[in-house]
Amino acid sequence: NIRRGAPCRVLALVLGAAALPAAAFQPLVTDDTGTQGKGGNQLELSVDGVAVDPGEHLAYKGMMLDGVPNLAMAVGYTNASWTLKSDLTCDYVARLLNHMHRTGAVQCVAENRDPSIERSPLLGLTSGYVTRAQDQFPQQGSRFPWQMHQSYLADYRVMKRSGLADDGVLAFSRPGAGSVST
Repeated sequence: NIRRGAPCRVLALVLGAAALPAAAFQPLVTDDTGTQGKGGNQLELSVDGVAVDPGEHLAYKGMMLDGVPNLAMAVGYTNASWTLKSDLTCDYVARLLNHMHRTGAVQCVAENRDPSIERSPLLGLTSGYVTRAQDQFPQQGSRFPWQMHQSYLADYRVMKRSGLADDGVLAFSRPGAGSVST
């Protein structure tokens, strides 16, 4: 259960065979290669006691769910090495955590404020195990930063060379203080 305003803990759901060090994402790292057909090994997520269905959320840069605070996941490339994207994600999450530490924020959430964003399947694959579980995976949006690139060069630019607040989607806060400057 994720509680809004609680101290930051990053929960990583690894949707695929990524090679991430467990110490990078405490307290929990899960691995789902698709054989079970449900991302996160059937983990039940909740925010403030309310169940979170990942299939109802957009994936921000392929790594966070819109509206869900302090949650990061690694979703790699389907057309290249899975760990290339996982590495970019780990770097980005480290930057987020460092920023939160510097500013005193305890919560980071990606917020989709654009109702015109169209939704589509996150992975865009037609494999049986993927299509059977498609409704359980987050969705991607029709444009940046909700669209999954499947391009290391494009992701490198937006995840390593841009500022955390450049797209206006991330909101940082701490209890009793509201928003934190980015």
